[in-house]
Amino acid sequence: MKCPFCGYEESRVVDSRPADDGERIRRRRECLGCGKRFTTYEVIETVPVIVIKKDKSREVFDRNKLINGLLRACANRPISIAAIEKMVDDIEAKLQNSLDREVSSTLIGEYAMEALKEVDEVAYVRFASVYRQFKDINSFLEELNQLMKNKN
Repeated sequence: MKCPFCGYEESRVVDSRPADDGERIRRRRECLGCGKRFTTYEVIETVPVIVIKKDKSREVFDRNKLINGLLRACANRPISIAAIEKMVDDIEAKLQNSLDREVSSTLIGEYAMEALKEVDEVAYVRFASVYRQFKDINSFLEELNQLMKNKN
């Protein structure tokens, strides 16, 4: 690690501690050249997940888009922001742990529906109605019947 004061390339770690809820490590270092101390942060390097959309375009996964979609589905429902963030964290972890660096938006939607189904059935139906783009009332009723059948 290059010293920000003198540019010397060697330093020793004086202190290490977790930062940002364990997402980063804060390290206090001492330059072996000039003796001054400085702080560095170590973070896990992640490879971005690319989302293949229905129109075959590609974009980097954006957790905020997923949060916004879930917030709309959960509007006026007894679901906390913390619960929504946990769902998104779990979905993002599944995507990061997958060996695939490119995933379809369909898969992300399925993960979101699975998570919503466990938390709130109304939010699940709301999300599914937008996500699956029901063509008519019969396809919507089929989804509701599936939900009722799986519940019993």
